[in-house]
Amino acid sequence: MKLQHLSVLLFPFLPFVSASSREQIIMDSIREPFVPKTHAQPTLSDLLTVEQSASIFFSYARELELSKLLDDENSRTTLFVPTNKAVMALERKPHQGQGSYAIADDVEITEEEYETMSKENVERWVSVHIIPEYPISLEDEHQTMLDGKSISFKPISKGDTQKPEWTRVTLDDGARITKMKEASNGVLYLIDTAISPE
Repeated sequence: MKLQHLSVLLFPFLPFVSASSREQIIMDSIREPFVPKTHAQPTLSDLLTVEQSASIFFSYARELELSKLLDDENSRTTLFVPTNKAVMALERKPHQGQGSYAIADDVEITEEEYETMSKENVERWVSVHIIPEYPISLEDEHQTMLDGKSISFKPISKGDTQKPEWTRVTLDDGARITKMKEASNGVLYLIDTAISPE
């Protein structure tokens, strides 16, 4: 008896629940085969993915729009990536900002303002480590992706001329290049000190 009452109540809604065969969308049963993206040489993004000593820098960089540059095969980019140890040694972490961009601990701001300021600080910090050209001479000064900030190099006085050029220079702020890896879209230099955006 209860079942009959239930069916009487639900029967008027049945047309809304079931769709006629004319209304049903036929899904394409033949799909294009998946073809993985392959490169003759890894991109900067690929190198950062496997370089464990650069994981902190990459975790900051991949959250930004400019990270597309690292995967773009047509870009020509030079990256100066601070090691995890260098990032951990910073007095203020990249999202906290530095100098006039520092987020003060004693000022009350909304969570939304904090998020916006943090993202801007990270973008400034990552941008100062990127030169949007490759190859570059390690004797000249080069503009980074952060407006008004450039990187120059100083020769190490007793550098062995038999070694690669990158082992014989320091960055203008004293950072040493510890490793170099080439990519299809540029070069990655690991450095022992983070570059200041100030």
